[in-house]
Amino acid sequence: MANKKQPNPIDIHVGSRVRLRRMMLGMSQEKLGEALGITFQQIQKYEKGTNRIGASRLQHIATVLTVPVAFFFEDAPGTPAEAASLAESGGRDYVVDFLSSSEGIQLNKAFVRIKDAKLRRRIIDLVRAVAGEEEGG
Repeated sequence: MANKKQPNPIDIHVGSRVRLRRMMLGMSQEKLGEALGITFQQIQKYEKGTNRIGASRLQHIATVLTVPVAFFFEDAPGTPAEAASLAESGGRDYVVDFLSSSEGIQLNKAFVRIKDAKLRRRIIDLVRAVAGEEEGG
């Protein structure tokens, strides 16, 4: 049978950034789709990188999610070698996956509300200790 073409790593990255921002705003796929005049299934395909987002649609998404278009390309693989490496690794970054999850969003929102920098550092040290990671790692 024919091999299904893998999504482009940049499309995967842009889609994951759409998902990240949408979840940061607490917006459903359905609400974003309504604002764009498309179905939530299309939003799902964009977020997975299965479907490529055109320039005018990306501009519209940026407007709805109140970010500059450049937000979607932050930390994108820049060189062909990086893109190939990203494609080989499955095209997803575990940090972005976590930050896009419900727990990641909740943790991030709560953490940034902590004003005391020393307390934030101690929380990071605590989490590293619980995870079994060496200090400063």
